[in-house]
Amino acid sequence: MVSSSHEAMHRIFQDHPTLFSRISETLGIPFPSPTGISELPNDVTETKPVDRRIDTLLRIDTDSHGPFLLAVEAQKNKDPEKPASWGYYLAFLRNKYRLPPLLLVICQDRATAEWAARPDPIGFCSWPSLTVRPIVVGPDNLPVINDPAKVLEDVPLAALSTIVHGASPDIDGILKTMSTALQEAPEDVRNPVIEFIFQGLDKLPAAEIWRKLVVVDLSFYKSPLFQETRAEGKAEGVTERAAEDVLAVLDTRGVDVPEEARSRITDCDDPDVLRGWLRQAAVATSIDDVFRAE
Repeated sequence: MVSSSHEAMHRIFQDHPTLFSRISETLGIPFPSPTGISELPNDVTETKPVDRRIDTLLRIDTDSHGPFLLAVEAQKNKDPEKPASWGYYLAFLRNKYRLPPLLLVICQDRATAEWAARPDPIGFCSWPSLTVRPIVVGPDNLPVINDPAKVLEDVPLAALSTIVHGASPDIDGILKTMSTALQEAPEDVRNPVIEFIFQGLDKLPAAEIWRKLVVVDLSFYKSPLFQETRAEGKAEGVTERAAEDVLAVLDTRGVDVPEEARSRITDCDDPDVLRGWLRQAAVATSIDDVFRAE
């Protein structure tokens, strides 16, 4: 079954197809600026019987070098069968569209990115007839964006960076930067990005931190992903739920909470104080950091 994280890592290119231009600039790989982009069917199935689908397939037009095809694949882990599939995709696309194809692979961990980046020669002995050589994006070559102003300069790129760095030990600060910046972003940009990040983090511990930040910093945001959370909050009482959120974030971050501090949090009946504690909990390294918000 395809995970939501897998979907987010490639579908963001469907919503923001010009993102590839900034990716290539970031990686230092020169490509001409696009003059037009259109999404193509991702079905590369043979007449019988094997079903093959590229995650996302785009046609990108340029003035200086003409059009090319961009196949985007989200790769969660190493798969020894995948390079053969990628080779098939590239050959199929070249034959079907008569355009040069490029393969872009998005990874969330260094080991998978290093594996995906290795050229895979297809041939015999020392004569490769075809070499699969994808452009790979991973935590090592996609910079962290930790300045809200920089996030607002390119929100889709910042969102992809956040997803790629989802397992980073610094993810709490990265997410706080995103939630702070998105308060100033237009609604039509902000809302889909909130969803992409939530889906991209999937089952990582950072997903819980992101959920709490969205509830607190972006409380005006309406989404089916968060309606259940808010409904539970109303049923259990606003302050009780807020106290649980503070403790959940601290637990996720591994911050020790002595019994006295735990009682102080659960006994608090001031929503504003609890909201401040929750903001601090997202970046705290000790329980004292949390109570400074008061």
